[in-house]
Amino acid sequence: MKRILLLSIALWAGFMFAQESPVKTGFARLQYDGGGDWYNDPEVLSNLAKFTNNTLSTTIPIDQSVVRASDSKLFDFPFVYLTGHGNIRFSDNEINNLRLWMMRGGFLYADDDYGMDESFRREIRRIFPERELIELDASFPLFKSYFDFSTGLPKIHLHDEKPPQAFGIFDDNGRLMMLYTYETNISDGWADPDTHGDPPQLRETALGFGLNIIHYILTR
Repeated sequence: MKRILLLSIALWAGFMFAQESPVKTGFARLQYDGGGDWYNDPEVLSNLAKFTNNTLSTTIPIDQSVVRASDSKLFDFPFVYLTGHGNIRFSDNEINNLRLWMMRGGFLYADDDYGMDESFRREIRRIFPERELIELDASFPLFKSYFDFSTGLPKIHLHDEKPPQAFGIFDDNGRLMMLYTYETNISDGWADPDTHGDPPQLRETALGFGLNIIHYILTR
């Protein structure tokens, strides 16, 4: 699906928190404790930024930032990405910060790189004990925000060969605060061609869905 759309970085930089601090405009990766490899495939956010800029004529910085949930600079970023294969553990302070950041407008995208599902679900329950992870099907607007994924979430890597799933957590106004993808590994498809050996069409599919996430955030 092609739409004539003029998006400026002002939309992205318009993300403001209550303290009215200056806003950075790039993507950030979440560093966490617990033993999981939060740092794997370091090129994926840069590749997504390049693809988004080329497609939407945005000027999102291509350099990845790294942020911990305990850092005040978390509140500088509208979009934070989390991935890994192993255990995730947040401190109480990090739990409080992540909750406040998301409630104030931050968006967390978590992609299971195979092995983080149990610990991620545990930690997200600590952040939002009163909210449920709601499964999102292809009727959810994000799936057709820019490219058409009305057939459902794409399967990028096999993992346990289960159907791919997407889950969300919403605030009281119905805003999607967090997206979690499981049994698909969308973000592995954003990696350089030689990293996983994925064919070009599969990488294009993964980048297309990643762009839908960003487009959805920018236009909602």
